[in-house]
Amino acid sequence: MAAVSVVAKIVEDNTGVASEIPLLITEEGELSPLTDYLLYLHANGRSKSTLGKVVRAVAMLLDYMEANADAFTDPEKLFQAFVRRLYSGTASESGLDPSGLYWVPASEATVRERIIALTGFTDWLADKQGTKPLNPLRKATPHEERLNYAAWFRRNQNDFLGHLKDKSISTTVKRARSIKGRTPLAKTEDDAISFPNTQFEAFFTQGIGGAKDPRVALRDKLILLLMHGAGLRISEAMLLWVTDVFENPADPSQALVRIYSEREGVAPEGWKSRKGDRTRKVYLKEKYGRIPRREMKGTQYLGWKTKLVDDKEGYLIAQWFPVDFGRVFMTLWKTYLKYRATADAHHPYAFVSFDNKSFGNPYTINAFNQNYAAGLRRIGLEPNKAEGLDPHGHRHNYGRRLTQAGIDPLIRKKCLHHKSLESQTVYTLPGNQDVSNMLIAASEQLARPDGKAMSTDWKALVEHGFEDIDPQGLYTGKRPRLGGA
Repeated sequence: MAAVSVVAKIVEDNTGVASEIPLLITEEGELSPLTDYLLYLHANGRSKSTLGKVVRAVAMLLDYMEANADAFTDPEKLFQAFVRRLYSGTASESGLDPSGLYWVPASEATVRERIIALTGFTDWLADKQGTKPLNPLRKATPHEERLNYAAWFRRNQNDFLGHLKDKSISTTVKRARSIKGRTPLAKTEDDAISFPNTQFEAFFTQGIGGAKDPRVALRDKLILLLMHGAGLRISEAMLLWVTDVFENPADPSQALVRIYSEREGVAPEGWKSRKGDRTRKVYLKEKYGRIPRREMKGTQYLGWKTKLVDDKEGYLIAQWFPVDFGRVFMTLWKTYLKYRATADAHHPYAFVSFDNKSFGNPYTINAFNQNYAAGLRRIGLEPNKAEGLDPHGHRHNYGRRLTQAGIDPLIRKKCLHHKSLESQTVYTLPGNQDVSNMLIAASEQLARPDGKAMSTDWKALVEHGFEDIDPQGLYTGKRPRLGGA
């Protein structure tokens, strides 16, 4: 093996503050150019997932170079052969691999990820050290120019300044990478498999609610309500602080729940640092000696996917639907606070562990997932993402309920905390089961004496399914901008 990946804390100055990133160790020691590149990505806010992809791609390239040290003199040809082996694997039809790599064929999406990761790294090296990039730019073919322009337009169509001509576009579309990778299968919009409505009551009362420890049952019920009744992602629900649940002024029986960004959200109760800072990141540091969970590694890590908050103070509002979920949450919350108060916890998180070994520590997603699976089994079900029997299935259920209730798309966008209206397409397209049900109904109508299937006009036919060729809905969709189809 040419290199091994480790997670290290890198101290760059005299402050003592360390950046925790993955890096590669070879027989000659640390691969310092890669470390510098990862620190550059880290400083620009790239996720730990992105850094991990770069490390894995570079490690595979080093392994390939070591196994084929005498086979190439041209870096570009080496990279081309490397990409071909990612697609094909390295074992022959007989199952033998003299190189000793024994790679299995990777998916086309995975290969593209590795091409992008290595292209970025070697471009950076070329800029910093004057080396030759493995995947240089070349003159685009006319076909590639058209594809480049289409991709550029797609990325910028929702920009409110998109009508202004980008002076760089004429240059951008005329260049292409030597190796782009094969185009993966076009994915349809996810069928948005949601948690089955018929199972929710039993799951809430007997499944999650069936835990032997009442503290555990109550805590997990509250998290489940945030996901199912307010459509929050599991990571968002777990970020709740004890200070961020209030009585709704319009209806005191209903909970008003705010989920703050730990980096940019405003600290609770008007707190300010000695230097006047008000962010939660500074609050965590000064009061608890902690960093935001988004910046942690391991099981304590919690992501933050939302790019659009509901208030300038940096928080999301849990929008209950139906609103009765907010009343149930408030009732349970008041009881839960008594249990939470018994934990001598040096942190502000609402949801804590009640296990003897980690009592009072912030609750983790891994621990919740284990309890969630146990809850399903109590009512005779097994975890199954394909059937909506997983935590994210509750967000899908919430989105489907909003759609089926005829809630305006702009309101749905607000409820789901989406930045773009297009993000909710997954909840508005008919699901696979919906299509099957319509076809069954049409087949039954065909079998009737009159022998006629349900009539459907052209406008109804193009309400769904044309987002790829008419993304702005100029001619298709329920409300085409340029008249009926």
